[in-house]
Amino acid sequence: MATTSWTRPGDPDGGLRLFRVGTVPVLLAPSWWIGSIVVTALYTPMVGQLMPGIGTAAALVLAASFALLLGVSVLAHELGHCMVALRYGLPVRRLRLFLLGGISEVGRSPAKPAQEGLVAAAGPAVSIVLALVFGATLFVVPQGGPIWLLLLETTLANAAVAVFNLLPGLPLDGGRMLRAAVWGLTGKRGTGTRTAVVGGGIVAGLLLLWALLRLVQGSTDRWLWLGVCVVTAWFVIAGARSELLSEVQRTWPEGVTLADLVRPVLQLPAESPVADALAASAGRGVVLVRADGVAAGLLDEDAARRIAEQSPLTPAEVAAEPIRPETVLLDSDPNDEIAERVRTTAAWQFLVVDDEGRPAGVLRRQDLRAASMGRKRG
Repeated sequence: MATTSWTRPGDPDGGLRLFRVGTVPVLLAPSWWIGSIVVTALYTPMVGQLMPGIGTAAALVLAASFALLLGVSVLAHELGHCMVALRYGLPVRRLRLFLLGGISEVGRSPAKPAQEGLVAAAGPAVSIVLALVFGATLFVVPQGGPIWLLLLETTLANAAVAVFNLLPGLPLDGGRMLRAAVWGLTGKRGTGTRTAVVGGGIVAGLLLLWALLRLVQGSTDRWLWLGVCVVTAWFVIAGARSELLSEVQRTWPEGVTLADLVRPVLQLPAESPVADALAASAGRGVVLVRADGVAAGLLDEDAARRIAEQSPLTPAEVAAEPIRPETVLLDSDPNDEIAERVRTTAAWQFLVVDDEGRPAGVLRRQDLRAASMGRKRG
């Protein structure tokens, strides 16, 4: 939903880097291999039932080919999201394939409902096109052969991916489309998110109900469906909860002003002893300034505390966190834009300046989060 790469080849949090689409790395998570092995293992005996006499080795090759085509189809689905997001200027951190499918990690929320809806719709649209293309080949390839069966299963898989993702509940694409629709009608993104979260809960409940129904009916594949539905329902519930929490964090807390949260700023020489700078920082943000007047950065209290324990006379600049363009906030910016910047920037404190560029204070991520949760600043 997601800019430069912040993963490395083999990174357990990302996976094996396959290639790049522009600046977007495409990663294969270790869990994808598990999912592909499971698909191959389950599909191999099915091929034997549908094509008696095909042989175990041929059935295994056909099943593995289906798992590979399924992975390529999911990749195409996610590339649809990625391309539309980039078209609207939304940074995409990475595209990742994993056990349950794939995800395009967009680094900033769409500013308009239409953008949200179109980015979400792009993935299912690609899956529908793939289903139609693979379906059309069924009329060209001789019916009943192994290639025909592979194309048929790939057609059905893409159709299933499109239908499932269009279900109206977060974190599915249909849930994002529902959020966009409610957002557009009400003018409130939060209302759209809460509506789509409820939709996600209903989707998860229906999945579990379907699995229980198969179990009661005594279907031969009841245990398979139970496992698939439980895992998928967990994924939907966890994703919906994450979306709700993200919405809380991206929205400026009601009844709170920026001045209520900003800590007063103190400027100290960068060569000041780290122990002195730490003592002066109580309840304040500290800007460390070099002798030439250039800011060395904001004092990182955790780093300063560790250094002060070993060498209290070390220059405070050693514990400075660089001030980057993305960590500078204008006090005249809309509050929701400030909240979105804080949410999407990898930093724990931000320098707030006035329209003249003069330091007006320091905003810490923890203070904004506490206010969003209705807690007082610590």
